[in-house]
Amino acid sequence: MFSRLHEDIACILERDPAARSPWEVLTCYPGLHALVWHRMAHAFWRRGWRWLARFTSHLGRFLTGIEIHPGATIGRRVFIDHGMGVVIGETAEIGDDCTIYQGVTLGGTSLAKGAKRHPTLGRGVIVGANSQVLGGFTVGDGARIGSGAVVVKPVPPGATAVGNPARVIQAQDEKASEAAREAVAAKMGFSAYGVTQGDDPVSQAMKGLIDNASGHEHQIALLWQAIEKLSARSRELPAEVCVPTDAHTTETFDAEGLNRLVK
Repeated sequence: MFSRLHEDIACILERDPAARSPWEVLTCYPGLHALVWHRMAHAFWRRGWRWLARFTSHLGRFLTGIEIHPGATIGRRVFIDHGMGVVIGETAEIGDDCTIYQGVTLGGTSLAKGAKRHPTLGRGVIVGANSQVLGGFTVGDGARIGSGAVVVKPVPPGATAVGNPARVIQAQDEKASEAAREAVAAKMGFSAYGVTQGDDPVSQAMKGLIDNASGHEHQIALLWQAIEKLSARSRELPAEVCVPTDAHTTETFDAEGLNRLVK
């Protein structure tokens, strides 16, 4: 028990720059307190003491604002940051080294008793604030779920998912290194609090179309400039080769301005 507590405190000190000391973490972090209450409730649940497990879970919810069903399975070094409003369902499974922010729901969409109704999070998953992960599917190792996302289908390992319904915007091979995953997440603009850096797939598609159109205009302008030079050098060229008066030999496409509109 004490070794698990030591691990939890160490992982919070590592992941939260606001944490200044082990004593501060031990006394002031409701996410840590919720996990301690859950371990007691889960032990009662496994022994078949269902009412006592639920009552212990209820006390933990009252004291921390974090509701974890005693049947849920939670791995080591899980960090529930801030935590107010987090709900974790009965058949949910959370892997080691996961980070969960406030307002997250790991919920179910089925009413069948005894069935796997809640999601499974792999190792190192980050679930952003106010996200909803609904259903008995798996979120792969190292995946990121952006703030406010509503996830209703599996997320591949190493992927970043955003939006409602959530869309996967980047996926890597399961064997990709953690450093590579971190670099991809930073590049794609993942943010647990929704302050994104262009990770909206629709916005990215629009920017791609704008850049493509800008490139075409540039190439066309270069072609007309080349034809204009040839016309000036030789008066023997056919008339149809001469540059028409309405030909654009300079670029007027404002790609930067349009890109700013879709940011």
